[in-house]
Amino acid sequence: MGMRGAGVALAATLVLAGCTEVNDAVDGASDFADKASVCGEALGLADLNPLVDADRLRERAEDKEQRLRELANDVADEDVRASLLGLADSYVQVQKERLEDAGVVARWVKRNTERLDALRRACT
Repeated sequence: MGMRGAGVALAATLVLAGCTEVNDAVDGASDFADKASVCGEALGLADLNPLVDADRLRERAEDKEQRLRELANDVADEDVRASLLGLADSYVQVQKERLEDAGVVARWVKRNTERLDALRRACT
């Protein structure tokens, strides 16, 4: 391989290296967009009105729990994933609780607020 061949090989290597950097940047931007999208949806899901009847509350909690788990499977960020799963677990708890007891609801709201704060921190 002469000087010309070496120059072509070097140029090809530089182009490929540049492509790798571009691909890495695109992947990073994609991960950020995915994280932002997942966080936005998850934070929008994180409400539950304890003033509705217990059956309706359990049904809504089940829907939210399932969607939070789906979102956790879609995000690459481990902190966000862990926060989503923690929040999903809180909705499992509410499905099992005796919701007629105001103290139970108040304790759940407190725990859920803490988990929601953890999600907010992971999303920033």
